Amino acid sequence: MPTYETTRAVPFSAEQMFAVVADVERYPEFVPLCEALNVRTREQQGDETVLIATMSVGYRAIREAFTSRVVLRPGKKEIGVTYLDGPFSHMNNRWSFRDTPTGSEVHFYIDYAFASRMLALVMGAVFDKAVRKYGEAFEERARVLYGAPVRRPAAT
Repeated sequence: MPTYETTRAVPFSAEQMFAVVADVERYPEFVPLCEALNVRTREQQGDETVLIATMSVGYRAIREAFTSRVVLRPGKKEIGVTYLDGPFSHMNNRWSFRDTPTGSEVHFYIDYAFASRMLALVMGAVFDKAVRKYGEAFEERARVLYGAPVRRPAAT
């Protein structure tokens, strides 16, 4: 069961990075392997927004789609993703964002396993490599959206 966890310091605010990750409809524009993303439902539940989304991923001749429940918690600057259906036996990931004096820290965690041994052999290494590039992809997307990062003045 592959697991990947990282905390990345970025020169953008936690609010900006939350907005980049929460904008799931744009993933096909910049997320590695993501070819399409369809938000099937979106509903507000108190302070949270809950999405059911299907992502199509591909590498060479292989195409797969999976559906997840995405919970956006802007007040807490957290995003949780729970796997619902597709080629995995399980897949869960979460994001959290924390402001720092020079930008923010983006914490990313994912735990997944392919249901098919054959698919794990064919796609496993490629998917693992793509997951490890997510931090760079989201930071680069923030640069595209927000330009050069704004530096906060040092606290006195």
